[in-house]
Amino acid sequence: MTTKIKEPSFLDALLPILVLITLLSSSVILFGDDSSYGPNQIALFIAAAVAVVIGLKNGFRWRDIEQAMIKGISLSLGAVLILLAVGALIGTWLLAGTVPTLIYYGMQLLSPSWFYAASCILCGIVAMSIGSSWTTAATIGVALIGVAAGLGLSPAITAGAIISGAYFGDKISPLSETTNLAPAVAGAELFAHIRHMLWTTVPSILLALVLFIIIGLNSSATADSVHIDLISSTLQQHFAISFWTLIPLFVLLAMAIKKVPAFPTVFIGALLGGVWALLFQRELMQNLMEQDLGATIGSFKLVWATLFDGFAVETGSDDLNSLLSGGGMSSMLNTVWLIFAAMMFGAVIEKIGLLRKFVQSILKAAHSTGSLITSTIATCIATNILTADQYMAIVMPGRMYKEEYERRGLAPVNLSRTLEDGGTITSPLIPWNTCGAYMHGVLNVNPLDYFIYAFFNLINPVLAVIYAYCGIKILKLTPPDSVQQELHLKS
Repeated sequence: MTTKIKEPSFLDALLPILVLITLLSSSVILFGDDSSYGPNQIALFIAAAVAVVIGLKNGFRWRDIEQAMIKGISLSLGAVLILLAVGALIGTWLLAGTVPTLIYYGMQLLSPSWFYAASCILCGIVAMSIGSSWTTAATIGVALIGVAAGLGLSPAITAGAIISGAYFGDKISPLSETTNLAPAVAGAELFAHIRHMLWTTVPSILLALVLFIIIGLNSSATADSVHIDLISSTLQQHFAISFWTLIPLFVLLAMAIKKVPAFPTVFIGALLGGVWALLFQRELMQNLMEQDLGATIGSFKLVWATLFDGFAVETGSDDLNSLLSGGGMSSMLNTVWLIFAAMMFGAVIEKIGLLRKFVQSILKAAHSTGSLITSTIATCIATNILTADQYMAIVMPGRMYKEEYERRGLAPVNLSRTLEDGGTITSPLIPWNTCGAYMHGVLNVNPLDYFIYAFFNLINPVLAVIYAYCGIKILKLTPPDSVQQELHLKS
C-alpha cells in the first residue's frame, strides 16, 4: 500500500532552517575560525536529520530520501575532483617555484596603495579570459594572497578583492558555465543575457574598485623596503626564480581559454608543476628529498608526496614558512567533508518540498515587478544557503519563477540576469556552499572574514533590487516574444 505524501506546512519548512541557523551560529561562537573544520559539518548533519524526520512524518519513505541524498552528493563530485586537483596543483606549484616567482614579481611591481584595486582588476581580466572564477582563485589568487602577506596587507581584504574580480570576470565571460546556464534555464539568448547583465555588473565593479582604492590609499602596510628585500632575498635563496617557472601558469590558462574541462586542466597543471620542479628546482629538491634513496628515486618520491600531502619549506621564519607551504590533495579533505554534508542537507529539503513551500509563500506577496525580482534574488540566496550549490541556486529558482515572469510579460533576460545577480554572485559568501568552501580551501581565508570585503558580490544584488523597484532596464516581452511564450505555455 502506497503512503499518501502530505504537503509540508510552513512550520515544516521553517523548522530545519531554524535548527541549521541556530547550530551554525553556535558553531561560530563556540569554535571561531575552526567552525568549518568539523562543527559546521555536524550542524548540517543534525539539520538534515530534522528534515528527514519531517519528511517521514509527511509520508516519504527512507529509501527515497536516502536516494535523494546520494544523488545530491553526486552532483558535487565534479567540484570535489577539481578541488582535489587544485590541492595537488598548489603543492607542486610551490615546489616548482611557480607561486614563489609570482609572489616575488608581485612584490616588486605592485604598490601597497593600489594593491587591492589592482588585484581585483587582474583577477577580473583573467576570469573573463578563461571563464572560471575557481581557476583564477587557485592560480593568480593564491599568488596575490602571498604578495599581500609579504607587503603586510590584509589577507581578508585581498581575498575580497580576488573574489570580487574573479566573479565579475566569470559573470560576463561567454566561456563561463554559470553564464551559459542562467539564460538556458530562463529561455534567453546568451549574448543578450550578457549585455543585459552589464547594466548591473559594470556599476557594481566600479563601485567596488572605488572602495578598494579608498581602502588602499588609507591602509598602513607594515612592510617597508627592508622587509620586502628580506622576503625577496629569501625567495631567491630557496627557489630558482625565473620566467621559466611561470610556464605551468601560461599552459593552464591556455588550456582554460581553449575550454579544456576544468578537472583535466587543473590536474595536468599539477603534474606539469611536478615536472617543472624536477627541471628547475634541483637544489631545493636535493635539500628536501630522502638522501638514502638516491637522486632519481628521492626526487620522484618527493614530487609524489607533494601531490597528495603538499609542500613545506624551512626558511627560518614562521611567517615565511606559512606563506610558502601548503597544498596537497589531503589539504582539501575537510572542504570535501563540508561540501558533502551541505549537499546532503540541500538534497533532503529539496526532495521533501520545503524550499518549494517557501517560494509559494513568497509569490503570494510578490505583486509588483520590483517585489518579484527581489523575491527571485532572495530565493537564489536562500537556495545557496540551503542547498550549498550555485548551480542549484540558478536552476531551481529559474524553474520556479520562469512561468511567473512570462505571465507578467517580462523578457527572459530579466530572469536570467536576476538568477546571476542572486545566485552566482552570493555563492562564495557562504562558508558551507561549494564555492565558499572552495575559496576557503584555496585562499586559506574564512568566508566570514572576507565577506564584508567582497564588495562586488555585496553591491550587485542590492543594485539589482534598486533597478527593479525603479524600473531601470526591466525589459518587457516584445509582441513576437509574447506569441512564442503563449505557444510555449499551451504546449
